[in-house]
Amino acid sequence: MSLPRRPLLPCLARLRPRTLRGRLSLVALTTAALLMLILTVVFNTVVRHRLEREADDELRTRAAAVATTVDVRDDRVRVLETSGDRLLDTNAWIYADGRLLEQPPAGSDALTRAADALAAEPPAAEGRRGCRTVGGPDTVRLCAHPVPGAAARATVVTALDLAPYRSSARTLLLGSLALDAVMLVCTYALTRLAVGRALRPVRAMTDQATQWSAVASEERFAGRGRPAELAALGASLDSLLDRIRAVLRHERQLTGELSHELRTPLSRIVAELDWWRARPRSEAETRASYEVVAEAAQSMRTICDTLLDEAREGMPSAPGTADAPTVLRRLAAHTDAPGAVRVIVPDGRVPLTAGVQPALLERIVSPLLANAVRYARTTVTLAASRSDGCIRIGVTDDGPGVPTAFTESLFQPGRRADPGDGHGGAGLGLPLARRLARSAGGEVTYDPGYGPGARFVVILPAG
Repeated sequence: MSLPRRPLLPCLARLRPRTLRGRLSLVALTTAALLMLILTVVFNTVVRHRLEREADDELRTRAAAVATTVDVRDDRVRVLETSGDRLLDTNAWIYADGRLLEQPPAGSDALTRAADALAAEPPAAEGRRGCRTVGGPDTVRLCAHPVPGAAARATVVTALDLAPYRSSARTLLLGSLALDAVMLVCTYALTRLAVGRALRPVRAMTDQATQWSAVASEERFAGRGRPAELAALGASLDSLLDRIRAVLRHERQLTGELSHELRTPLSRIVAELDWWRARPRSEAETRASYEVVAEAAQSMRTICDTLLDEAREGMPSAPGTADAPTVLRRLAAHTDAPGAVRVIVPDGRVPLTAGVQPALLERIVSPLLANAVRYARTTVTLAASRSDGCIRIGVTDDGPGVPTAFTESLFQPGRRADPGDGHGGAGLGLPLARRLARSAGGEVTYDPGYGPGARFVVILPAG
């Protein structure tokens, strides 16, 4: 039973380094290996050709020395005997008109046949003859050289053992391979070191970005004298940190607004339950308590849906219309002091229909009304009117009013004129009312010329 063969590519993919440092080091190592391989092959090829030419030059030098012992005068070819002829005749063959005149005393048959073939070859255009290499137990190089003045009748063939040259070539090859291995190890080590040092600021920036995003820090990477690549990375990280900070700010704002708006219906539920549990109640009183709790719970659900819909980025408020007098009367009836709130609207012949949903209109006016009831001495007035295609709703009270120095910060989230005035609040109601009104194409403004007391005006498109 044969085991299934695993694909090669997935295995190679798992062997690939996972870090950028490892991948860059592997690329540098592969590139250096290919370059060194090419250079090694070229270098050793050039060396081999150079050694071969040196061997040929040595053979021709020997042939020229042997040719000095050949007498070609009187149209005869004779080999002269000299004191050093035994040394000159070593590995040398002398031919005259294709006949072998003299050969080495210990020449092998293979070398003699090769020398015969070289001597029989016709000379080249410049009068030179060729060379050839004979293999065997020992690699031998043979070259033929015509004897000067013999009219190409006499030829000297010399042989040279290539073992020293081949040994030199092998030594150079092994040396170059060893040098290549050392260079590759150094290249890999230096590349890892250089890439590690180059990526050290990136790791530091990553750690700083993680830390700064967690604590919403004001620190940024721009303007630190970094290289161009790291400056671009820093700009990207700065943009990311700004987006994260905006998301965190939006999340905190939404949480605060939900807490602010849900406080009133939740207080009604708690108060109703405390009143119901204080003593036994009749069936009618219990049913009335249930209705109050159900209405407050529905109000909480409406608040959550309205604020979450408005908080979705790029999602405009859902279209709809609301009868402003009806919404204002409902809000007045559910305040902590319903007897102190007056609702003033013109006669029924003038339609007061706002171009927003009733729930959204409630969320816009409710924070303004809650503030007015909180600070009013005796009376709060809700007045609705229509002008220039808009619905205007005025919320006025006869309280102390807004300090002049605080008017510029009135709609900033979390800001209160006097946090120690004994009234609850987180400073989120007015900013929420303005933001919701603007999301519907309207506005919430403060009238600084009104007095005594305070007056806020809601302007919404007519439905």
